[in-house]
Amino acid sequence: MSAHSPVTEFTERIKPHVLSLFRIVTGLLFACHGASSLFGILGGAMGKGLTVPAGTWPGWYAAVIQLVGGVLVMLGLGTRGAALISSGSMAYAYFSVHAGQSLWPLQNGGELSVLFCWAFLLLVFTGPGTWSLDRLFFGAQQPAEATAGAQREPSAA
Repeated sequence: MSAHSPVTEFTERIKPHVLSLFRIVTGLLFACHGASSLFGILGGAMGKGLTVPAGTWPGWYAAVIQLVGGVLVMLGLGTRGAALISSGSMAYAYFSVHAGQSLWPLQNGGELSVLFCWAFLLLVFTGPGTWSLDRLFFGAQQPAEATAGAQREPSAA
C-alpha cells in the first residue's frame, strides 16, 4: 500500500510546473513595475504617467532592479541570484519607505513590498522549476537541487 494519496502524488508531480508558473508570473509583475518607472508605461511611476529621473536614489536603482531582476526571474536565468537581489530590494523598500508609517503592511501600504520580498526569497530556496533557461543551459538539476536529491531516501513502494 502506498503512503501517498492520489492527491499527494498529483501535486508532487505537477509541483515543478506550478513553481515555474509562479516564477514567471512573479517575475513579469515585478518587471512591469520597473518598466513603468523607467519608461512611463503602464501608468508610469506611482501611476502618474511619469518616469523616475535617471540616477536618482533610490527610485531609479530600484526600478532597474525591478526590470532586470523581474526579466531574469521570469525567464528563469540566474534565478536564485536575481531573486535574492530582488528580495533584498523589496525588504529595503519596505523598511525605508513603509515601516516608519505604521507596524502593519495593510496600514502602511507595504503589502506589495512584503509579498514580493517573500516570493523572491522562496524562489531563492526552491529554484526556478522545470521551465527555465537555467534548466535548459545548465541541465536538469541545479547544484543545490542535485545535492538535495542525493540526500533523499528512496521511498518505500
